[in-house]
Amino acid sequence: MDVYSGGFYPFPTQEEFWAWWSRHIYIFRYEAGVGEPYSELLKLVKDKDYFVITTNVDHQFQKSGFDKKRLFYTQGDYGLFQCSKPCHNKTYDNEETIREMFNRQRDMRIPTELIPKCPVCGELMTTNLRIDGTFAQDEGWYAAAEKYEFFIKRHQGMKVVLLELGVGMNTPSIIKYPFWQMTEQNENATYACINYGEAVCPDIIADRSICINSDVGRVIKDLLHDAKRGLRKE
Repeated sequence: MDVYSGGFYPFPTQEEFWAWWSRHIYIFRYEAGVGEPYSELLKLVKDKDYFVITTNVDHQFQKSGFDKKRLFYTQGDYGLFQCSKPCHNKTYDNEETIREMFNRQRDMRIPTELIPKCPVCGELMTTNLRIDGTFAQDEGWYAAAEKYEFFIKRHQGMKVVLLELGVGMNTPSIIKYPFWQMTEQNENATYACINYGEAVCPDIIADRSICINSDVGRVIKDLLHDAKRGLRKE
C-alpha cells in the first residue's frame, strides 16, 4: 500500500486506523526536515510580493520560513484533529496525541484509550483533511481564504507571475484551472508551470505561458543559481 492509497483504506478498527495515521502524520508532519526545494523557493520570493495557495498538508511551507500570513492551506493540515461529523468547525492541535499514539502502538494498533473523541458531541475525531464533505473549515481556514482573495483582487490587471509547481489532475479546480483563467483575464499575467510529465497550458494563454517539463526541485535550484549569479554581476 502506498502512502496516498493508505489514506483511503477502510481500516476495520479505530485502533488500526490511528496506528497507520499516527505513523503517517508523525513522519511527514513532525519528524520530516525541511525539504530543500521549499527553502530554496523562499530565497527566490522572500523579497517579492507573494502569496502561496497549496493543496499540500505537511506544513513544509511554514517549516521552511514562509510567512504564515501569506499561506492558504486549502485541503487541511496533518497537524489538526476535527470532529468526524463534524458537529462544529473548530480544529485541534494533535501533536501530543499523535506522538503518544506512535510511541505506544503495538502490532499496528494503538491503545483503545488513545482513540480521540470530539469534546463537544463525543463522536470520533478524525484528520482535518479534505477527503469528503465532512471537512471542517475553521476560523484560520476562512481567514487565509479571505487574505488570498484580497491578494488576487489587489493584483488584478497588474504584472504578475502565476507560478504552479507540481499540480496534477487530482484537484485541478483549486490551483491549475483558476490560474489558467486568471492568466486569460489579465493580459499582464504570465502563467508558469513546472511539472515533470504534466507541464501544459491551454492554447489561449500559450503566448503568455512558460511550461517546464522537469523536476521542480532541479528547476528551482537552477533559478536560484541564476539569480545569485545575476546579483554578483551587478
